[in-house]
Amino acid sequence: MSVDNTSRPGGPGSDELVPSRYALKVGEIDVLVISDGVMPIPAPVLATNAPPSVRTAWLDNMFLPADVLDWPLNVIVVRSGGQTILIDAGLGVEFPDFPRAGQTVQRLEAAGIDLASVTDVVLTHMHMDHVGGLLADGVKEQLRPGLRIHVAAAELKFWESPDFSRAAMPPPIPDVLQRTAKRFVDEYRSQLRPFDQEYEVAPGVVVRRTGGHTPGHSVVRLASGGDRLTFAGDLVFAVGFDHPDWHNGFEHDPEEAARVRVGLLRELAANREPLVASHLPFPCVCHVAVDGDHFRWVPAVWDY
Repeated sequence: MSVDNTSRPGGPGSDELVPSRYALKVGEIDVLVISDGVMPIPAPVLATNAPPSVRTAWLDNMFLPADVLDWPLNVIVVRSGGQTILIDAGLGVEFPDFPRAGQTVQRLEAAGIDLASVTDVVLTHMHMDHVGGLLADGVKEQLRPGLRIHVAAAELKFWESPDFSRAAMPPPIPDVLQRTAKRFVDEYRSQLRPFDQEYEVAPGVVVRRTGGHTPGHSVVRLASGGDRLTFAGDLVFAVGFDHPDWHNGFEHDPEEAARVRVGLLRELAANREPLVASHLPFPCVCHVAVDGDHFRWVPAVWDY
């Protein structure tokens, strides 16, 4: 992975009309944000505890439809200390209802990243749009036998017998999530490296369990020199800046997710640390500002 050729015209994969990868540096750490594509979700899932009229007004104010949204999906690749780390793996191609997502493997190849060069995978959690890319046909055979997959022990425990009672997901999503998580564990069990609360995957690359969205949901903090960056997984959505107390239907503990979200956003606003998240619009690099009782999403200027 070269920061010099992955986000500029003329590099590998430049025949794509819409940019799908964006490179940046965090001190000595190379970071590449990759769009896995977009997937449709029912708009009410954004705010299951908000009055429909208020939710609709927010969507209208953001020039978004009130019925079905295109939900962006991002992963990142990190290179530090000789390790190449894939953080989340996208949706994969096993889900025909989502034909515009599941692009991670092709876009890694377009960026010149060989799957065999990936030394580690970090999973923020085990929803299908974060593990599915590793289940696509032919992917496992291209990965190195010694690949390490880091995931919170609490996440693995949860998916042994998941409780969806506090989530508000439309059918048949819960069943699909459970089947996908089980298949993933069955296929990659020998390569899983569970951690309890926090683990340094590579120099300056630390994964930390937060809980909330799922019991083992985790964020990844990057630090090198004086630079910082947080990959927040599904802890922060676009609506979460204006309404951090709104519950997302995919959250397994909505109250805890809101509490952790507010804490993280306050921390990032205070230390001015950049944020990247799974479902913010690509390339999703942004800053957080405090705006009264809410937050303000400040997209980073595209760096040429």
